[in-house]
Amino acid sequence: MNITEDIRPVTYLKSKAAALLNQINETHRPVIITQNGEPRAVIQDPESYENMRKAIGLFKLISQGEESVKKGKWKDQNEVFEQLETSLDAKING
Repeated sequence: MNITEDIRPVTYLKSKAAALLNQINETHRPVIITQNGEPRAVIQDPESYENMRKAIGLFKLISQGEESVKKGKWKDQNEVFEQLETSLDAKING
């Protein structure tokens, strides 16, 4: 992957939007749009964007879990399963 192939000026976006969208959806590589030589935006296909959002969400959950462990807010696996079994048994057997 050569990142220089994925950098385009805003004038390219204006004149060749359809071709750019085809490229993005075929390669699944984001394209950086520049204005006056400075990066201003990134265009990405929907599937890659959704995958990125899911990955960020997963990283956030992992980070929150690590913080909980550091603060001592955790339960032993056996304790959790015992609580679940007790709760389900109470619901089933009234």
